[in-house]
Amino acid sequence: MPRTVTEAAAALAAGHTTAAALTEAALARIADPQGEGARAFITVHAGTACAAAAAMDALRAAGRAPSAYAGIPISIKDLYDEAGVTTRSGSVALKGAPAAKANAPTVQRLIRAGFVILGRTNQVEFAFSGLGVNPHYGTPLSPWDRAGARLPGGSSSGAGVAVADGMGFAALGTDTGGSCRIPAALCGVVGWKPTARRVSIEGILPLAPSLDSAGPLARSVADCAILDGFMAGEENPSVPKPRPLKGLRLGLPRGTFLTDGMDGTVAAVFGRTLTRLSAAGAHVIEFDLPELAEIPAVNAAGGFAASEAWAWHHRLIAEKADAYDPRILKRIRRGERMSAADYVELVNARARIIAAVAPRTAPFDAVICPTCPLVPPRLAEVEDETEYNRINMLLLRNTSIGNFLDRCSISIPCHAEGEAPVGLMLTGEHMGDAALFQVAASVEAALAA
Repeated sequence: MPRTVTEAAAALAAGHTTAAALTEAALARIADPQGEGARAFITVHAGTACAAAAAMDALRAAGRAPSAYAGIPISIKDLYDEAGVTTRSGSVALKGAPAAKANAPTVQRLIRAGFVILGRTNQVEFAFSGLGVNPHYGTPLSPWDRAGARLPGGSSSGAGVAVADGMGFAALGTDTGGSCRIPAALCGVVGWKPTARRVSIEGILPLAPSLDSAGPLARSVADCAILDGFMAGEENPSVPKPRPLKGLRLGLPRGTFLTDGMDGTVAAVFGRTLTRLSAAGAHVIEFDLPELAEIPAVNAAGGFAASEAWAWHHRLIAEKADAYDPRILKRIRRGERMSAADYVELVNARARIIAAVAPRTAPFDAVICPTCPLVPPRLAEVEDETEYNRINMLLLRNTSIGNFLDRCSISIPCHAEGEAPVGLMLTGEHMGDAALFQVAASVEAALAA
């Protein structure tokens, strides 16, 4: 059975498999009562997925497949619009709301390319947490140590679990502070956050439009590049050509901001990864990035997430506050206390920090750090609200920098087989997405060697 999107495309082209077989296998994994499908998916489109797969097989047989990837099954996060489906964003507050009239442009582009939509994956309610907990639809568990009930990361929790467990070859997520990269790191897959303006967020229920990005999770850098290309409107996305690792300049921010609270496993794996990259010829260069220490103070009143979420949610909260997860409701309500002056100061501070950071990172091919400072925490650890908030902020700390700075960023697994999952995060320049994919492909190959 093919493992990646690129392998599946090759197998389909060679006649070694069919879209129907790939789709049926994915649906069987979702339906397996011993698996996580019931928690990873909120809605499964079994009938339409099988019909779409059969149609792609017929088109391929006639020489009319809309793309090389026609018939490959994927999933979409529950906040993307699908025509005729109510977008609930992992909440029960929107049950019974009118169905979407059209597909989100990103979804429509993938359907036009022939991808088969298996269903809608679970997520943190309204995408407002990095843990992956959902009290309404259940919390899917990280594939590592399921007996220990480990968290999948969020907010694209179901997407990370679906990809890791072979319930489709890729998944559409969103990333406002790390929501593609955190579940990728905690589930052992690849997660991509594009430069936000490259990919439309039209037809996606917002968290904070100033930070929201739409990106894929998959099992390889190449797969993420293919999905990202289609989502961005490319007609025929290409697989990134790896840059030579020898001579690559990887910037490592000096100091403890990105490593405070890091557990021993992450520290050991990250250190080993730096050694391997250096041995392969990459230059890991420490540098000062003092602006990182300013970001928490700038966001202290609630930041873009609270203020912009409150703007979207305040009417729904007035009617259905009791339907919200109380922990999510409390986070959204922080925006109620922010004034117009607070918001304008936030916008101005962000612009100032972005301008100050740009020349510091310009000499590097990518900035490198652990995606998350923790291995997957146990679900039981976050039952206490204080611990919920502390662990959530730790998981979001490193990834949220890329959103605040308006950069592209990717998480790649860097642990060895059998170890707890650890993600390596590479962050590129604003609109440097193509270059970062090339660097990431090179790093991925080096780590797999």
